Amino acid sequence: MIEMPEIVGDAVRSLGLSTAMRAAGVVTGVLPIPQPVLLVGPGSSRRLGEALAGFGHRRVLIVTDKVVAGLGLHQGLVRALSAGGVEHVLFDQVSADAPIPEVERGIETYRRKGCDAVVAVGGGSPMDAAKVIASSVANRKRPRQLVGYFRGLRAPEPIYAVPTTAGTGSEVTVAAVISDLEAGKKLVIADTRLVPQMAALDPALMTGLPREVTAATGMDALTHATEAFLGHWATAQSDRMALAAVGMIYGNLRTVCRNGRNLAAREQMALAATYAGMAFTRANVGYVHAIAHQLGGRYHVPHGLANAILLPHVLKFLSPAVTKRLAVLAVRAGVGGDGERAPTLAKKFIASVEALNRDIGIPGTVAALRAEDIPQLAKDACWEADTNYPVPRYMSPRTCEGILRKVLPAPRRRRG
Repeated sequence: MIEMPEIVGDAVRSLGLSTAMRAAGVVTGVLPIPQPVLLVGPGSSRRLGEALAGFGHRRVLIVTDKVVAGLGLHQGLVRALSAGGVEHVLFDQVSADAPIPEVERGIETYRRKGCDAVVAVGGGSPMDAAKVIASSVANRKRPRQLVGYFRGLRAPEPIYAVPTTAGTGSEVTVAAVISDLEAGKKLVIADTRLVPQMAALDPALMTGLPREVTAATGMDALTHATEAFLGHWATAQSDRMALAAVGMIYGNLRTVCRNGRNLAAREQMALAATYAGMAFTRANVGYVHAIAHQLGGRYHVPHGLANAILLPHVLKFLSPAVTKRLAVLAVRAGVGGDGERAPTLAKKFIASVEALNRDIGIPGTVAALRAEDIPQLAKDACWEADTNYPVPRYMSPRTCEGILRKVLPAPRRRRG
């Protein structure tokens, strides 16, 4: 049983935080956020290389990972750069969650090789690493000194992006997430100038993605769109982007998981991820991300996978406060009709998320999660969400613990 002091304390805390978050939302709603020029379609990564040559760059640092480099997904870009007389330096040392030591090696490589722009080719980690490299070089600061909001006085070196997954939306966002492996924490650097100047959404680079990566990154995009739509900072523009993304994900994610070589569906998913990125870079995220960040920081659970597992559980908690908004999502997702009652539609949307997870092979539990870690994970997640995100309903650490126990593997759940 929850005691009365906890109920009263949560009510006071929620009132104060809600007031502060709404005030911050007013500022966020009018803050100018640049949008990159988007090149879309097969071959767009090559066209980006041609554009960079036209911009007069002499030597660019290509930031990626070993898998992308090994598959040669950057080669079309490289050929276009070479044809335009632009040299390149390949930095393929970024791993999952962009650990700080790797980012620092990228900074040193940029300086030592005399580069004048950064091109990220890959998923969220290479894109986030590229943003931090560009900002660190321009501001002569180490990555840790940039953690927080607008910590750099100078604009980053020019940043361009070629996402090879359809999920993070980092090609259009104001934030970069890096990891402190020693502390087991993820760190966020936010600045509107981190948005890349140009991005290429090339579905031809995504056709070889493994099914499980396609599924997790697609659900990452759905989480971005959903949390942006439900939060208190939503605007008319962010709503349009979020709803477009939801419709496109429901229309195409199952298709690309069945047939990864479907270029039309891959392109739709790439656009959906970008639209979702535009939505949450304005409207922000919520408890799903706050909890997922703790799982990623402590256990290195892939971010999209953690989001996918947690999303339906958090939606059930939020439902009483966002029933009408969930109903709108249900209609846009095509799982309900306008004539149905909002509570019915809200339940249908949550059920549809669970069904989508099952259909594309998302597990129901987090394999790495340990029962003894849950209290601290819950406390840290609530702190992150309460102090950073415009959540529509506040969650106590005890409630968060309950959600985490629902995604604990069964044998550990019994022992916990």
